[in-house]
Amino acid sequence: MAIPDPDQFEKLASFYLGRQYDLSSNQRLDQLLMYDSKDLCTHAMCVGMTGSGKTGLCLALLEEAAIDGVPAICVDPKGDLANLLLAFPDLAPSDFKPWLEQSDATRKGMSVDKLAETTATRWREGLASWGQSPQRIQTFKDAVDIAVYTPGSNIGLPLTVLKSFDAPPPELLDDTEAIGEKVTGAVSGLLTLMDLDADPLTSPAHILLSSILTHEWREGRNVSIANLIRLIQSPPITRIGVVDLDSFMPGAERSKLAMRLNNLLASPAFASWLEGETLSIDKLLYTAKGQPRVSILSIAHLRDSERMFFVTLLLNELVAWMRRQTGTGSLRAMFYMDEVAGYFPPVANPPSKPPMLTLLKQARAFGLGVTLATQNPVDLDYKGLSNIGTWFLGRLQTERDKARVLEGLEGAAGQSGQPFDRNRMEQILAGLGNRVFLMNNVHQGDPVTFQTRWAMSFLAGPLARTQISDLMKDRKSAAQASREENSESIAEEHPSPQRPVIPAGVEERFLGQSQAAKRGCKKVYRPALVGKASMHFIRASADLDHWVDTVRLLCCGGGVPEDLWERSKPLSPDAELLTEPDEAFQFSDLPDDMRSKSRYRTFKSKLKDYLYRHEFATLYKCPGMTGYAPGVNTEQQARRHFQQLLREKRDLETEKLRDKYDAKVQSVEKKIRTAEDRVEREQSQYGQAKWSTILSVGNSILGAFMGGRRGGVMTAARGVGRATQQADDVRRAEEALKDLHDDIKKLEDELDEEIEELAKECDIDKIELETTEIPPRKSDLKTEDVLVLWTPWQVDANGIATPLFD
Repeated sequence: MAIPDPDQFEKLASFYLGRQYDLSSNQRLDQLLMYDSKDLCTHAMCVGMTGSGKTGLCLALLEEAAIDGVPAICVDPKGDLANLLLAFPDLAPSDFKPWLEQSDATRKGMSVDKLAETTATRWREGLASWGQSPQRIQTFKDAVDIAVYTPGSNIGLPLTVLKSFDAPPPELLDDTEAIGEKVTGAVSGLLTLMDLDADPLTSPAHILLSSILTHEWREGRNVSIANLIRLIQSPPITRIGVVDLDSFMPGAERSKLAMRLNNLLASPAFASWLEGETLSIDKLLYTAKGQPRVSILSIAHLRDSERMFFVTLLLNELVAWMRRQTGTGSLRAMFYMDEVAGYFPPVANPPSKPPMLTLLKQARAFGLGVTLATQNPVDLDYKGLSNIGTWFLGRLQTERDKARVLEGLEGAAGQSGQPFDRNRMEQILAGLGNRVFLMNNVHQGDPVTFQTRWAMSFLAGPLARTQISDLMKDRKSAAQASREENSESIAEEHPSPQRPVIPAGVEERFLGQSQAAKRGCKKVYRPALVGKASMHFIRASADLDHWVDTVRLLCCGGGVPEDLWERSKPLSPDAELLTEPDEAFQFSDLPDDMRSKSRYRTFKSKLKDYLYRHEFATLYKCPGMTGYAPGVNTEQQARRHFQQLLREKRDLETEKLRDKYDAKVQSVEKKIRTAEDRVEREQSQYGQAKWSTILSVGNSILGAFMGGRRGGVMTAARGVGRATQQADDVRRAEEALKDLHDDIKKLEDELDEEIEELAKECDIDKIELETTEIPPRKSDLKTEDVLVLWTPWQVDANGIATPLFD
């Protein structure tokens, strides 16, 4: 069997998943299974029992998306997906050895070193048999950043969703249905985490929390868990429905609910949920430098209630992010979830189900491809699965599983208006073997059976906690080093439990900590200035009319510098500003410049001057493309905007090229059919002439023996001439047919060349940007009064202070 040439599968916007497979002969065919990336916008489902090869297929799909520069967010309940980090371009035994088990080596009667050597050889040969070189592995590694996050744990990169329930963007607040879904999901997830089974329509706790969140969000306020506890005790509303608050839920019951939430928050086992990066879809999809990212969200270590809480909030964040994107028919990003069965059941309605259904129904319009995988299709809502356009089906365990899959396929076919042959599909499913899948794609008509290609990532199986920790060790060390760079000595300060007096009329707030303090360290509040302002950027030629809110933070532990705002930094929008201090903290002294109220007027005036001179809106333009990136963007956001435009242009122009060449090919194929008819006709005439000649010659010879006339010989000679002429006609007809087949090949080569040229023209990795900087309109620049912000720090025994905030 021929080894595929890379030119066959390194195609524009196509994923190389394997080779077609003939079930009747149980043989792999030469035809490659190429999957158009844009088809993933209508989502995919991968179903197969243990040992079917489901994990290998899904990893191959993620590898192909990564090579194409498509970012992905992956929920991993088992630990399989971290195998994406085990891609070794050198394919050396030493690469594989750390991921092999001594027990496996012992069972095979060899040392671990020998097993590593054998494994490296098997992986090298396996990849080569599918035409994949070490360079392709390197291309995959270079294309994306891969990170393993472990919410509620520091096994991998910690990730918190509890710093605040952030208010959604203003454009989403006008969507009543969207806000309702987001509130219901957030509250249901939180109550699940508290081990409360609360129905959104009948539970007083659920309705109260939903009312509080809705009120605060509509006021534009973020809600931290700490604030939520206070809001439960003293709600900002006096009536729920037509009933007054105390009649709906008396104060004593509210206090019990607040105490239950407080106990959860105060639990030592829960401290890890407060650490790490804030959940941000943009940060999960792209690095700070704009590189696409595959974010693996490992939840194997969590309890069922914690998993449901996290998945629900993640899905709601994903829905909110999706609704902020522009519409597109090209693949923008992937969301992949393994073992989805418990989160999308057929009858029950867990908090994860509504946002999942929203994604399946709406995400296609925004270029977000959802891929789900499961061993147990009988536990899925098949009506919701009718929104899925591509099904990858492997071996199934039971007849009930097959029945549920067939229901889902039939529903998907009905949604797309495609015919569905249930009996034929059932027969194909019964014949599937290891690594052999049936792909039913509503965009391609007939289903195709194929064998999955060799995964570039080493399939080591589910990784243990220590293995994930080792993989992320360098990342965590780098994050710690970054925090320590901000450390400084405050040995000269004398923290006091007494809170310094702020000038009358000056507001003060307390910054919530985002990092846990180390054991033995003091907790100290240090003073800072915070300036808030709104800037108006206008440029008619770029269709720009945009207001930007900014918050600047200036740490003042060593006093207030003269050029104060030049040394300030932007305060994260995720920062939690509290109205009351944490009692575990002591206070540093307040600098003299911050003790006089008149100084704050100067601080405010200098802030406005600083913003006008130093803050700019940067407009980005891409040569060769019309228009600017919309709104006020970072370079990475602008780059992603133009990359998506190029993807759309690439997909559109590719379709046009294929349509153009399809028309030409159909014209040639019509001529081929005519030529084939001619060849058949000429061959028939030649056969008749040949037999007629043979009979004439035979009769002439027989006549000569019998004393017949000489004219019979002349007739036979003329017959030979006619047969020769007919043979020439056959040859010319066959040559004409061959020329037409050559024309088809030339058209295919021309199409490949034009697509290759299009790929170079639309290379998303080589975008160049031109920038234009626009200052804010001075007359519209609005600044608020500067306030005092107490920032949390930890101080070790040597007097070295480290911030407990990002």
